[in-house]
Amino acid sequence: MPADTEVPPIVQMRGITIRFPGVLALDGVDFTLRPGEVHSLMGENGAGKSTLIKALTGVYAIDDGSITVAGERRSFSTAADAQEAGISTVYQEVNLCSNLTVGENVMLGHERRRGTGIDWKATHREAAGHLASLGLDVDPRSILASHSIAIQQLVAISRAMVLDAKVLILDEPTSSLDRGEVEQLFGVIRGLRDQGVAILFVSHFLDQVYEISDRITVLRNGALVGEHPVEELPRDALVTKMIGRELDDLAAIASSSHRTIDRTGTPVVKATGLGRRGVLEPADLEVYEGEVVGLAGLLGSGRTELVRLLYGADRADEGSIEVRGAPVKVHQPRHAIDHRISLSSENRREEGVVADLTVAENIVLGMQARQGWLRRIPQKDQDAVVKEYIEALGVRPANPNALVGNLSGGNQQKVLLARWLATAPQLLVLDEPTRGIDVGAKADIQRKVAELSAQGLSVVFISSELEEVLRLAQRVVVLRDRRKVGELDSASTDLDMLIDYIANAGEGSAA
Repeated sequence: MPADTEVPPIVQMRGITIRFPGVLALDGVDFTLRPGEVHSLMGENGAGKSTLIKALTGVYAIDDGSITVAGERRSFSTAADAQEAGISTVYQEVNLCSNLTVGENVMLGHERRRGTGIDWKATHREAAGHLASLGLDVDPRSILASHSIAIQQLVAISRAMVLDAKVLILDEPTSSLDRGEVEQLFGVIRGLRDQGVAILFVSHFLDQVYEISDRITVLRNGALVGEHPVEELPRDALVTKMIGRELDDLAAIASSSHRTIDRTGTPVVKATGLGRRGVLEPADLEVYEGEVVGLAGLLGSGRTELVRLLYGADRADEGSIEVRGAPVKVHQPRHAIDHRISLSSENRREEGVVADLTVAENIVLGMQARQGWLRRIPQKDQDAVVKEYIEALGVRPANPNALVGNLSGGNQQKVLLARWLATAPQLLVLDEPTRGIDVGAKADIQRKVAELSAQGLSVVFISSELEEVLRLAQRVVVLRDRRKVGELDSASTDLDMLIDYIANAGEGSAA
């Protein structure tokens, strides 16, 4: 049941203001969280959601405003201070010790002792009880790394309950989960809510927000837009509040993308029988000028494996690649860049942006790598390119000297896209470019891909959101179990047809 609004709040944040150099990250934001509710915090990347959470959990000091927890004015200087006050956070990327057992992770710092040592039998027995209270039937002696991300997130929640959390913050907990795992997680969330735990939920999946939430608070550009009971805020109104404008862009993007591609000539890039033993069965792929080819399939289907072979990030042990009809060797990414093939990796943090460099430095990295590190690009040319792409992609803040690590996920993704566009590629490979970013940033990136392909850029586009694939691509290549099973024309394929094809096509034979 939703929280009683007459019940005193467990958390009250009033007038929260945080300033970074050149950026007003939060501007007098109010936020109220009550026991026994699921309260979703919504807004575009850069709206201030993560900053507000970090203010609450002691990661960031506030410049102005106040935080009250259970009626007591509090000031947290570390995350440990917040945990002691009953506030625990489970992040999208689970922050546990994957090499330890499940039980050790659940009870870390709270192990049962016997004399001067640890009573591991009692510790694992107590961990099993905490796991069972969440409906989780997992051997506490099993190694955490052997379990799925969904189970690891539930283990993290169980650990929060050991810490006697009164407030549980879930930051993008479903981004890597399938539907069954989401339902399992939501069952746990509802159970904790009914026990009186206050849950702050952050997600970019609107369907899930409406399924699990009691209230929604919307932020935009570091300011509070409003707080609403979920039943009083229709989805279109939520999106409008988040982005500050009506979102009719997606239909326009789909309309512009569904155009005829001339495939009578030579492909820009053609891969024939490209494969790697134990990684991907030999697959063919052709991309023509101005064409967006979508790669669709479930996680682990071989989408990323195929583009990594095409880019030379992994070395193929069979097959061939042609660029505009000429055979080429692509044994490492430098070879791909030399042939004007660029890959924006799905792993934005480890293989994408460099958090400690500025926006400008990140954007020119690809250009400098292509030209060679000994041939310095003149500063005037760098400045012109950086200014062009910051404006073209709407990077916010529009400050070339801002550290990329201080930007939102959506703006980091725009910087990464700018880097590869600045190299003037003839084939741009985008692997999950919109994962974990808000609807406004997604629309911005999709719009830019549609514009560039209409101007002649060839694109390979991977997304777990099949609607995006169908919206942008003229042709969809379907993979399953690390092999290509077929191709579909987007114009004559709807979402249900694509899902059915992913599930059932190619049984017993390779396409």
